[in-house]
Amino acid sequence: MIKQMTLKGSFSLCGKGLHTGLSLTVTFNPAPENTGYKIQRIDLDGMPTIDAIAENVIDTQRGTVLGKGDVKVSTVEHGLAALYALGIDNCLIQVNGPEFPILDGSAIQYVEKIYEIGTEEQNAPKDWYIIRKKIEVKDEESGSCITILPDEEFSLTAMCSFNSKFINSQFASLDKAENFTKEIAPARTFVFVRDIEPLMKANLIKGGDLDNAIVIYEKKIPQEQLDKLADMIQVEHRDAEELGYIQNKPLVWENECTRHKLLDIVGDLALIGKPIKGRIIATRPGHTINNKFARQMRKEIRKHEIQAPIYDPNEEPVMDVNRIRELLPHRYPMQLVDKVISLGATSIVGVKNITSNEPFFQGHFPQEPVMPGVLQVEAMAQCGGLLVLNTVEEPERWSTYFMRIDSVKFRQKVVPGDTLLFKVELLAPVRHGISSMRGYVFVGDHIVSEATFTAQIVKNK
Repeated sequence: MIKQMTLKGSFSLCGKGLHTGLSLTVTFNPAPENTGYKIQRIDLDGMPTIDAIAENVIDTQRGTVLGKGDVKVSTVEHGLAALYALGIDNCLIQVNGPEFPILDGSAIQYVEKIYEIGTEEQNAPKDWYIIRKKIEVKDEESGSCITILPDEEFSLTAMCSFNSKFINSQFASLDKAENFTKEIAPARTFVFVRDIEPLMKANLIKGGDLDNAIVIYEKKIPQEQLDKLADMIQVEHRDAEELGYIQNKPLVWENECTRHKLLDIVGDLALIGKPIKGRIIATRPGHTINNKFARQMRKEIRKHEIQAPIYDPNEEPVMDVNRIRELLPHRYPMQLVDKVISLGATSIVGVKNITSNEPFFQGHFPQEPVMPGVLQVEAMAQCGGLLVLNTVEEPERWSTYFMRIDSVKFRQKVVPGDTLLFKVELLAPVRHGISSMRGYVFVGDHIVSEATFTAQIVKNK
């Protein structure tokens, strides 16, 4: 089982804010399991904290801005991208101003600091959200679109089209999260010369310079106008006849701008609140469509808060019916688990195929066959018994007995033809032969029943 991760210690980075020009310090700290990402404004009274989730995004025009009441923090996407791509689930980020420092315009310094300080495994399991069907979000006006498809891992492709002869159409891919450090993290933010003056008039990019952004000069403007822009951002004058890239450091890759767009997507996906397993294809991405997609994903997650296990009937079971009979004393008509398809230290997944020949359908009910809820709970408990017996030597010599049942819910009917998937998890380690478990029964992607129960294992005489 993959566990949640946090930082081993704290680290800080200092620099100027891209939009405010302020001298800023951002500090990344370890956080308890299930915290997620939180951002704290330590320069304000009470040091308010903002949850880094998609619903708290209040602006996406020139970066991702999180806000809560009168408190806001901008340019958060590069730092969050580093956390998300490196598998860190829980982090408290403290900043002494209204935005993160821009640094060199990429995420590489965040990544290097994370590797330097190290990460630490926590006790709680990593809560992946696994994509089971195609989900698509479009913006008809801009032509932007983000699609996510089922896949065994997280991967991402970005396709961009710019109105520029220097970067007309490009694409970039991240096939594995572990490639983020070398292939995506060093990609810098970029700006066209034609956009600098409007941004300055909007009271933005006060901290922008030729060291923290790729600057693209692709359409000639009068020398006097170019000199004026150079003075505004405090850089040397250059010949207005020479088109091209005018930042101090040359391009790392020909498609560096699109790689940076991909970096931004990763940072905005961090606001979903869970790591994702799926393949994302982004066409003409930007912070606006990224946030729209992240919000839609959070809605999907709320609808399927507990995901059904993946069941491939072609795979060999971990336990077949014969092995189950060796461990459990139940026999017809009370053996309610046909096979086990997954078994770990703290969780188990079992299967029961419901046929029209089940004996309980004779009286429940003859004209409308419905599986009794108490038998669904019993089936969960049998799965739980197999899980607990897996922790003792000579499991064949032990039996499991109910002690308590709580928080039982029945959500929909179980009828002939349904295939039940049981997912049972230990809530705490087994102590003195007593275990507490949480169980779920699924038909397809839907939960049909759930319960918390306590059981005791007793050695047979």
